[in-house]
Amino acid sequence: VTDQAALDEAARQVADGLGAASVVVANAGVAAGGPFRMTDADLWRRVVDVNLVGAANTARAFLPQLTRTRGYFLQVASTAAFGSAPMMSAYCASKAGAESFAQSLRGELEPDGIAVGIAYLHWTGTDMIAGLDEHPVLRALRADQPWFARRVHTPEQVADWLATGVARRAAHVYAPPWLRWCQPLRPLFPLMVSRIARREMRRRPAAEFGAETGFLGAGGRADWEGYTSAARGGSAPLR
Repeated sequence: VTDQAALDEAARQVADGLGAASVVVANAGVAAGGPFRMTDADLWRRVVDVNLVGAANTARAFLPQLTRTRGYFLQVASTAAFGSAPMMSAYCASKAGAESFAQSLRGELEPDGIAVGIAYLHWTGTDMIAGLDEHPVLRALRADQPWFARRVHTPEQVADWLATGVARRAAHVYAPPWLRWCQPLRPLFPLMVSRIARREMRRRPAAEFGAETGFLGAGGRADWEGYTSAARGGSAPLR
């Protein structure tokens, strides 16, 4: 998703094989955990490139088709856009940026009959959060959440929520649905998160959070390996 030419070619193949797309979902995402000052600069930037620049590249590649079909573009964001969590600076910045990008795009595309939705996902049981209770950053993020907010939802359940939103051309899709009630409280989240973060940082040694600095999940690690291989002169598959 960070290679615009490759995405343009993929979009052309979709149109040739299936006809112009009427629904496009920008879902590519990777995450890295750990203290900002201990995170490799290229790794930090890669998270932003995939999650934010990749979303823009996807939109750019498919907008000509969506214009013809007066279609629907769904940007997958995260509750990370609600309140930025310490130790997840790249992921939170990229998801907040993806949300803002989609909001800007919505105003531009409405006159063309293209609807733009934003999906807010919470804990979803993909490989990104494999070993959730063993990873110090993920464990700390969940520690002070209420019981219902700690629940991990299956990919199948989340896919059903997203499919319902797509069918309705919804402006906002919440997975799980109770997240919609968090929207009015968003101005309070930075203060709440900061207070909880200070308590967690005093409770846990900094070395604990830095021990697992890097990409989360097999998919993120595979993307990083492909990216660094290409940077060394090898070739990497489209991700």
